[in-house]
Order: sequence, then C-alpha cells, then structure tokens
Amino acid sequence: MRVVIAGGHGQIALRLATLLAGRGDEVVGVVRNPGHVADVEATGAAAAVLDLESATPGQLAAHLDGADAVVFAAGAGPGSGAARKDTVDRAAAVLLADAAAQAGVRRYLLISSTGVDAAPAEGTDEVWAAYLRAKKAAEDAIRAADLDWTVLRPGRLTDDPGTGRVLLAPPPVDRDEVTRDDTAAVLAALLDAPGTAGLTLELRAGEQAIPDAVTALTGTTP
Repeated sequence: MRVVIAGGHGQIALRLATLLAGRGDEVVGVVRNPGHVADVEATGAAAAVLDLESATPGQLAAHLDGADAVVFAAGAGPGSGAARKDTVDRAAAVLLADAAAQAGVRRYLLISSTGVDAAPAEGTDEVWAAYLRAKKAAEDAIRAADLDWTVLRPGRLTDDPGTGRVLLAPPPVDRDEVTRDDTAAVLAALLDAPGTAGLTLELRAGEQAIPDAVTALTGTTP
C-alpha cells in the first residue's frame, strides 16, 4: 500500500509512518519545513516538501501519484492564531481532498477532533473556538466529496505508551483521553478496513483490542 500523510511531521503522523513503513508499506510524509525531512525519513518514510497553505491542488496531486490512500494529519498547532486554524485545519484538508480527486485516490482518512458537533460554548477561548469550527467545516467538506472517507475524532491526546485497547464508536461518546500511539494504530487499522468508509468515529482509551474494535464496525477482519 502507498500512503501519503499530509502534515507528516505531526506526532501522530510520525507514529503512523513508523507503523506503516515497518510493515512494508510505501509512505510519503508531506511537510512544510525542509528541516523536518530528516525526522520523517527516520520513520522509514519518504518526505515531500510542500506548503499546504499556499499549494494548489495540482501541486499536491503530483505527490499523490500511485497512492492508495491519503491521511490528513496536519494542524496549525499550539501558538497559532484563529486565522491559521482555518487555513490549515480546514482549507488544507479540503486541498488534500481536491488533490486526491485529481490524482484518482479515493481513500481519505481525516483526523478531526472530538467536541465539534456542538457550537463552542459562550466564553470559549477564541482560538479554540476557531479550531473547533475549522475541524467541523473540514468534516462537512470531506463528507460532501466523492471520496471513500473516514473521519476519526480522537479524545484528548496523551503521550502515554499505547495499550492496543480502545473505544471506537460513532458519536456521541463521553469525552476522555487516548494515546497518540493508539490513535496511530487505529489509523493503520482503518487503512486496512475499506468497510469503514463513510463512518465518523470517536476514539478513546478502552477495553477492546484495536483489530476487534475495527472488526466490530465492519463485520470483517482488517
């Protein structure tokens, strides 16, 4: 399988690239900063340098040639303002969808966020509210695209070691945490489960082994 990860230097993206490359998949991580190329290559993946905030769909599509799936793992990150929540968390996700359509890549995994279904509560930090609105808008755009999409909404992310056991279910799900390790492992399992296309899934720490959690959604072994 050839997988292109947009936002390839993110913590989940690097973990996912390590898992996929380790099992023999061909992985490309798209990064904005040339200084991040070595980190991506250390996972066993190749790196492509492209700024998702200024690239055209055609420029990104050139990096998707021959891909079986794309994963949107980009984010404006801590310290960014409300404007970049829109240009990265929403617009770059749409850019990847447009590029995938141009390149003929149907499978699209979107890493979103829990808590996006409700409007931000009054008094919510402006930047956090912008982030939630951007993620929701990205989800809506991807659902409207002619792609085999799956939306994954992890809970609060931690750097604890992964357990291999999760709660993976359609919303609503109580808010809780999940490790970045387990989030990456779930993404890898979803790439192997085309029957999860069209699903929006909440992800939390839980008791079910990841392969079983995915099988329960599709009725087939990933």
